[in-house]
Amino acid sequence: MEDEIQFILDSTEEAMKNALVHLEKKLVTIRAGKASPAMLSGVMVDYYGTPTPLNQVANVNTPDGMTLTIQPWEKAMIPEIEKGIQIANLGFNPMNNGESVIINVPPLTEERRRELAKQAKAEAEDSKIGVRNDRKNANTDIKKLDISEDLKKNLEDDIQNMTDEHIKKIDAILAKKEAEIMKV
Repeated sequence: MEDEIQFILDSTEEAMKNALVHLEKKLVTIRAGKASPAMLSGVMVDYYGTPTPLNQVANVNTPDGMTLTIQPWEKAMIPEIEKGIQIANLGFNPMNNGESVIINVPPLTEERRRELAKQAKAEAEDSKIGVRNDRKNANTDIKKLDISEDLKKNLEDDIQNMTDEHIKKIDAILAKKEAEIMKV
Protein backbone atom coordinates (compact mmCIF):
# COMPACT_ATOMS: atom_id res chain seq x y z
CA MET A 1 0.00 0.00 0.00
CA GLU A 2 2.88 2.32 0.90
CA ASP A 3 4.41 1.65 -2.54
CA GLU A 4 1.17 2.57 -4.32
CA ILE A 5 0.91 5.87 -2.44
CA GLN A 6 4.55 6.72 -3.16
CA PHE A 7 4.06 5.80 -6.84
CA ILE A 8 1.05 8.15 -7.12
CA LEU A 9 2.99 11.01 -5.48
CA ASP A 10 6.13 10.43 -7.57
CA SER A 11 4.29 10.13 -10.89
CA THR A 12 2.26 13.27 -10.11
CA GLU A 13 5.44 15.21 -9.26
CA GLU A 14 7.05 14.01 -12.50
CA ALA A 15 4.01 14.94 -14.60
CA MET A 16 3.95 18.43 -13.07
CA LYS A 17 7.68 18.88 -13.73
CA ASN A 18 7.08 17.83 -17.34
CA ALA A 19 4.48 20.62 -17.63
CA LEU A 20 7.20 23.10 -16.57
CA VAL A 21 9.70 21.68 -19.06
CA HIS A 22 7.10 21.86 -21.83
CA LEU A 23 6.32 25.48 -20.95
CA GLU A 24 9.99 26.45 -21.08
CA LYS A 25 10.36 24.81 -24.50
CA LYS A 26 7.30 26.67 -25.80
CA LEU A 27 8.47 30.01 -24.41
CA VAL A 28 11.89 29.68 -26.06
CA THR A 29 10.18 29.85 -29.45
CA ILE A 30 8.43 33.12 -28.53
CA ARG A 31 10.60 35.97 -29.66
CA ALA A 32 11.91 38.42 -27.09
CA GLY A 33 13.79 41.21 -28.84
CA LYS A 34 16.96 39.60 -30.09
CA ALA A 35 17.46 36.93 -32.72
CA SER A 36 17.80 33.32 -31.57
CA PRO A 37 18.04 30.03 -33.51
CA ALA A 38 15.17 28.73 -31.35
CA MET A 39 12.86 31.17 -33.17
CA LEU A 40 13.00 28.82 -36.15
CA SER A 41 12.56 25.58 -34.18
CA GLY A 42 9.01 25.11 -35.47
CA VAL A 43 9.94 25.56 -39.15
CA MET A 44 9.44 22.47 -41.31
CA VAL A 45 11.13 22.13 -44.69
CA ASP A 46 10.05 19.90 -47.57
CA TYR A 47 13.12 17.64 -47.86
CA TYR A 48 12.57 15.52 -50.97
CA GLY A 49 8.87 15.14 -50.21
CA THR A 50 9.24 14.66 -46.45
CA PRO A 51 8.47 17.45 -43.95
CA THR A 52 11.69 17.78 -41.97
CA PRO A 53 12.66 20.17 -39.12
CA LEU A 54 14.89 23.00 -40.36
CA ASN A 55 17.71 22.11 -37.99
CA GLN A 56 18.03 18.70 -39.71
CA VAL A 57 18.78 20.19 -43.14
CA ALA A 58 20.82 23.29 -42.18
CA ASN A 59 22.85 25.09 -39.53
CA VAL A 60 21.12 28.10 -37.96
CA ASN A 61 23.36 30.83 -36.50
CA THR A 62 23.04 34.34 -35.13
CA PRO A 63 25.99 36.46 -36.26
CA ASP A 64 24.54 39.44 -34.37
CA GLY A 65 21.48 40.27 -32.25
CA MET A 66 19.26 41.12 -35.24
CA THR A 67 20.25 38.58 -37.91
CA LEU A 68 19.73 34.85 -38.42
CA THR A 69 21.74 32.96 -41.03
CA ILE A 70 20.74 29.54 -42.25
CA GLN A 71 23.48 27.54 -43.94
CA PRO A 72 21.87 24.57 -45.74
CA TRP A 73 23.88 21.36 -46.14
CA GLU A 74 22.70 21.21 -49.76
CA LYS A 75 22.42 24.39 -51.84
CA ALA A 76 19.36 22.95 -53.59
CA MET A 77 17.48 23.32 -50.29
CA ILE A 78 17.65 27.15 -50.24
CA PRO A 79 14.26 27.71 -51.99
CA GLU A 80 12.62 25.04 -49.79
CA ILE A 81 14.02 26.67 -46.65
CA GLU A 82 12.68 30.08 -47.72
CA LYS A 83 9.29 28.53 -48.46
CA GLY A 84 9.26 26.73 -45.08
CA ILE A 85 9.99 29.97 -43.22
CA GLN A 86 7.18 31.78 -45.01
CA ILE A 87 4.72 28.90 -44.42
CA ALA A 88 5.60 28.97 -40.68
CA ASN A 89 4.20 32.55 -40.67
CA LEU A 90 6.71 33.96 -38.20
CA GLY A 91 6.64 37.44 -39.72
CA PHE A 92 10.11 37.07 -41.25
CA ASN A 93 11.17 37.89 -44.79
CA PRO A 94 13.95 35.46 -45.79
CA MET A 95 16.54 36.48 -48.40
CA ASN A 96 19.27 34.39 -49.93
CA ASN A 97 22.71 35.19 -51.31
CA GLY A 98 23.11 31.94 -53.26
CA GLU A 99 25.01 30.33 -50.38
CA SER A 100 22.72 30.76 -47.39
CA VAL A 101 19.40 32.20 -46.24
CA ILE A 102 19.54 35.44 -44.27
CA ILE A 103 16.78 36.80 -42.07
CA ASN A 104 16.94 40.32 -40.70
CA VAL A 105 14.90 40.25 -37.52
CA PRO A 106 12.96 43.53 -37.32
CA PRO A 107 12.74 45.28 -33.95
CA LEU A 108 9.49 44.58 -32.13
CA THR A 109 6.75 47.20 -32.10
CA GLU A 110 4.85 47.86 -28.87
CA GLU A 111 1.76 46.18 -30.35
CA ARG A 112 3.74 43.07 -31.35
CA ARG A 113 5.31 42.91 -27.87
CA ARG A 114 1.82 42.87 -26.34
CA GLU A 115 0.75 40.09 -28.73
CA LEU A 116 3.81 38.02 -27.80
CA ALA A 117 3.18 38.61 -24.08
CA LYS A 118 -0.41 37.43 -24.60
CA GLN A 119 0.88 34.34 -26.41
CA ALA A 120 3.25 33.63 -23.50
CA LYS A 121 0.34 33.99 -21.04
CA ALA A 122 -1.70 31.48 -23.07
CA GLU A 123 1.17 28.97 -22.97
CA ALA A 124 1.51 29.45 -19.22
CA GLU A 125 -2.23 28.95 -18.76
CA ASP A 126 -2.04 25.69 -20.76
CA SER A 127 0.70 24.51 -18.41
CA LYS A 128 -1.38 25.43 -15.35
CA ILE A 129 -4.28 23.43 -16.78
CA GLY A 130 -1.92 20.48 -17.24
CA VAL A 131 -0.76 20.73 -13.61
CA ARG A 132 -4.36 20.92 -12.39
CA ASN A 133 -5.26 17.87 -14.48
CA ASP A 134 -2.32 16.01 -12.91
CA ARG A 135 -3.70 16.97 -9.47
CA LYS A 136 -7.17 15.72 -10.43
CA ASN A 137 -5.78 12.40 -11.69
CA ALA A 138 -3.74 11.89 -8.50
CA ASN A 139 -6.74 12.69 -6.29
CA THR A 140 -8.85 10.21 -8.28
CA ASP A 141 -6.19 7.53 -7.81
CA ILE A 142 -6.03 8.22 -4.06
CA LYS A 143 -9.82 7.95 -3.72
CA LYS A 144 -9.61 4.44 -5.21
CA LEU A 145 -7.15 3.27 -2.54
CA ASP A 146 -8.34 1.25 0.44
CA ILE A 147 -6.98 3.55 3.15
CA SER A 148 -8.41 5.66 5.98
CA GLU A 149 -10.22 8.91 5.21
CA ASP A 150 -7.67 10.85 7.29
CA LEU A 151 -4.79 9.50 5.22
CA LYS A 152 -6.68 10.29 2.01
CA LYS A 153 -7.23 13.87 3.21
CA ASN A 154 -3.54 14.27 4.13
CA LEU A 155 -2.44 12.94 0.73
CA GLU A 156 -4.85 15.30 -1.06
CA ASP A 157 -3.35 18.19 0.95
CA ASP A 158 0.17 17.09 -0.08
CA ILE A 159 -0.90 16.99 -3.73
CA GLN A 160 -2.52 20.43 -3.42
CA ASN A 161 0.73 21.82 -1.96
CA MET A 162 2.64 20.24 -4.86
CA THR A 163 0.18 21.85 -7.29
CA ASP A 164 0.50 25.29 -5.66
CA GLU A 165 4.30 25.02 -5.78
CA HIS A 166 4.31 24.20 -9.51
CA ILE A 167 1.80 26.94 -10.35
CA LYS A 168 4.06 29.46 -8.52
CA LYS A 169 6.97 28.23 -10.66
CA ILE A 170 4.88 28.67 -13.83
CA ASP A 171 3.99 32.22 -12.74
CA ALA A 172 7.67 32.98 -12.12
CA ILE A 173 8.70 31.63 -15.54
CA LEU A 174 5.94 33.68 -17.18
CA ALA A 175 6.91 36.88 -15.32
CA LYS A 176 10.52 36.47 -16.44
CA LYS A 177 9.48 35.90 -20.08
CA GLU A 178 7.06 38.84 -20.07
CA ALA A 179 9.80 41.13 -18.72
CA GLU A 180 12.10 39.85 -21.48
CA ILE A 181 9.46 40.49 -24.16
CA MET A 182 8.50 43.98 -22.95
CA LYS A 183 12.11 45.14 -22.51
CA VAL A 184 12.95 47.54 -25.34
